Amino acid sequence: MNNHIVKAYDDELKALHSLIRHMGELTFEQISKATQSIIECDAVLAREVIDRDHEINLLETKVDDLAIRILALRQPVASDLRTVVAALKISNQVERIADYATNIAKFALILKDMPLFPEVKGLSTLVQIPMRMIKDALKAFELSDLNLALQVWHMDREVDVLYQAYLHKIFSEMIEDPKNVGPCTQLLFAAKNIERIGDQSQNIAEAVYTMITGKPFKESDNVKNEPKI
Repeated sequence: MNNHIVKAYDDELKALHSLIRHMGELTFEQISKATQSIIECDAVLAREVIDRDHEINLLETKVDDLAIRILALRQPVASDLRTVVAALKISNQVERIADYATNIAKFALILKDMPLFPEVKGLSTLVQIPMRMIKDALKAFELSDLNLALQVWHMDREVDVLYQAYLHKIFSEMIEDPKNVGPCTQLLFAAKNIERIGDQSQNIAEAVYTMITGKPFKESDNVKNEPKI
């Protein structure tokens, strides 16, 4: 393989990382704005999130096209092959996370026509760890950081605890006053989408684990072993 081909190959791998990074940055922004729109009953911001979802879909298509080109023309092996395969998986997970952000924005449009409900502010606490998870999971991919990927994977337990606590509070509000059922139902849907952001970020961490180690992720091998901090 001559120097020109090697450089072109390296440039394509860098471009793949760049596309994933761009997807992650835009998706992170979408989650932040979607959460803000539902907490502040901001219909304009909610519609902005919904309208921008197609940008992330287009980026996923670009990742797919470039990854397939690399596989077909460069025939990568070993760690390069695992990186390309991981990119395909991760772009799909990020696109799903972006869909959850869009869903949250749609719930904001429904809630704007309902009486203001104080428990909506609890979403700002619930979303913090999932947002950190996706940011760190993509950083782990960028840096091939196994320890960080495992940290992300273990963080999902915290999300589950906070999610269950939030559900309990919302259900209590619904039981206390039937008038709360309408807004509480929308908040339950929004909370579930936030919880799923954590799940998908955990999936990204698993893809990074396989990319680095060359082994399929097995929960039994990792659930008892806390990563180094």
